[in-house]
Amino acid sequence: MLAARETKMLSAERMERMIDAPTNEEAAKILEECGYGDLSGLSAKDAAAALEAHIAALFDEVEGMVPEAQLVQLFRLKYDYHNAKALIKAQAMGTDCGAILSQRGTVPPQKLHAAFYEEDYRDIPPVLAQAMVDAAAILARTANPQAADFALDRAYFAQMLALCDGLSDGGFAKGYVQLQIDGANLRAAVRTRRMAKDADFLRNALVSGGTIGTDRVLAAFESAEALTALYANTWLSDAASAGAAAMSGGALTAFELLCDNALMDYIRAAKLRSFGAAHVSAYLAAMENETTAARMILTGRLAGLQPAVIRERLRETYA
Repeated sequence: MLAARETKMLSAERMERMIDAPTNEEAAKILEECGYGDLSGLSAKDAAAALEAHIAALFDEVEGMVPEAQLVQLFRLKYDYHNAKALIKAQAMGTDCGAILSQRGTVPPQKLHAAFYEEDYRDIPPVLAQAMVDAAAILARTANPQAADFALDRAYFAQMLALCDGLSDGGFAKGYVQLQIDGANLRAAVRTRRMAKDADFLRNALVSGGTIGTDRVLAAFESAEALTALYANTWLSDAASAGAAAMSGGALTAFELLCDNALMDYIRAAKLRSFGAAHVSAYLAAMENETTAARMILTGRLAGLQPAVIRERLRETYA
């Protein structure tokens, strides 16, 4: 069933048609051909909300189809932690974050909001609940939102790895999570060097559980050559080369793009599998990527960006 749906995905060719369409309405029409609703005439805010609702409904649908619900929960989890970060920072700043909370998570945002403000986490997954308590305490103690984010990121990836245990996908989902961890650590190393921070700062930012140990990243981050060599022969080899240039002041854009493209390269490996858990994981990752691309194109057009600017921001596609 998923293989049949892939024929309607937003391919690179369809993206090009959207970018080059003479009007915004015609660009939206191409998305409608891919199974989205009619987004013509919407503001950037309303289009983003419609795309958010589309992918949230897709998650619900696929979760009801597959025998292993944790396959979908792997992709929902990031939105729980996005919401957690937003709630914790909003409380500290005395602001409301309702407009940026996502409906895609495993926990409805209204429920997470109530649990946080009432300090009653009985119905919240324990790892997420404890991470929120810890992050809020860190922010209150240090007034450093980045330190609070680091605590949430570590819990997020630990929970992701735990969800992978027992899946019947031959390790595909675990490999995907580990690649995300490796990418996060590479990003942290590059940014630490660009900010002229020390090893202690990087140590707090690193996440364990990837294929490259955090001790090895710490040992290599002060040398662009060493960091490039560390990631050689991995999915992130090209990203590491671009990161080496970014460490000495080069643009981050190409580096960030290549980190994201490495994930897409990985999930394309499941394209040869017409069925099975690995294919479900790949499809969900591809649909997330597609929705992000659709939002970039639509909002870019509405903002009057030149086609070349929109193109350089797009990631590789699965379709």
